[in-house]
Amino acid sequence: MRKQAFGTSAAPLTPALRIGDTVYVSGQVPVDAQGRVVGEDVAGQTAQVLANLEQQLAAAGAGKADVVKTLVILANVKRDFAAMNTVYAAFFPDPKPTRSTLGAELAIDVLVEIEAVAIIGAGG
Repeated sequence: MRKQAFGTSAAPLTPALRIGDTVYVSGQVPVDAQGRVVGEDVAGQTAQVLANLEQQLAAAGAGKADVVKTLVILANVKRDFAAMNTVYAAFFPDPKPTRSTLGAELAIDVLVEIEAVAIIGAGG
């Protein structure tokens, strides 16, 4: 199977890779199409991150129902987990993807980053 790349980035990474029916989406941050940070708090930023994630999935032929695993990285996990979790829970249909959540200093000044793995057709 060959890798198919989707999207472009100024960073040395591919936003989404499809290998067969599996799609790997690089960590998405809360920026708009012009690269501006969107959202004043973690809820607003999480909504933008998930919109960006959905866009990358669609480019590779997947949808949010196909996501089987996510990694959520929060700049302040203790403070922001509940607000992020509320937005995240509303975004993904049941059954929700498996998830790991951790706190870490992020490479840019944002509150949340989310990456995902999807299997096309897993959502039904």
